[in-house]
Amino acid sequence: MSLYLIPNTLGDSSIDAVIPTQIKELINSIDYYVVEDLRSARRYLRKLDIKKSIDELHFTELNEHTKPEEIPALLQPAKEGKNIGIISEAGCPAVADPGALLVKLAHEQGIKVIPLVGPSSIILALMASGMNGQNFCFHGYLPVEKADRIKKIKQLEENAQRLKQTQIFIETPYRNNHLFESILENCNPNTLVCIAADITLATEVIITKSVAKWRQTNPDLHKRPVVFLVG
Repeated sequence: MSLYLIPNTLGDSSIDAVIPTQIKELINSIDYYVVEDLRSARRYLRKLDIKKSIDELHFTELNEHTKPEEIPALLQPAKEGKNIGIISEAGCPAVADPGALLVKLAHEQGIKVIPLVGPSSIILALMASGMNGQNFCFHGYLPVEKADRIKKIKQLEENAQRLKQTQIFIETPYRNNHLFESILENCNPNTLVCIAADITLATEVIITKSVAKWRQTNPDLHKRPVVFLVG
């Protein structure tokens, strides 16, 4: 059977606005789910208006607490002829997400993997940034320690200029402001920086400016989901 990669919303946005009808229909054919967080996954399925009883479904968690030796057992239902759905905490499974480990194993075991259409903050941010969409690199999270973070930022800026390559990265929401300060303090005034915050939400803000122009403003990014782009 198949492993379905089921996109989630990026926050409290309208299901109808970002999730295709196909997914609402598909979830009623799946009894086994691998999810990043059990409570949020159950809430999401209810928002999708699932016809099956939530209590009759089978959930297992795959997150930063999952041990590598526990992952193969998550695919057992597929070996028994059952479809499995993966649901991330937000956005598309397996992109900046532990679900990638399960997808890799599914390929190794000959289980069909089916990605479904839905919102990806990384791709949506790139689309709206005005930066190079043909040559880009996603780096995930930057180092937490300030000195290491500054070193990485300078490296990304150099890559952006030398390779003509858009550099994309994210941060834990409560550290967004510290990261943004490091960018403005250490990048060239002419370097372009895009802030894509609250993508698909009512409070969405996506703005690209030079570092020099960003230094004239003081956006508050604290505890907001943000994608940063440098180009």
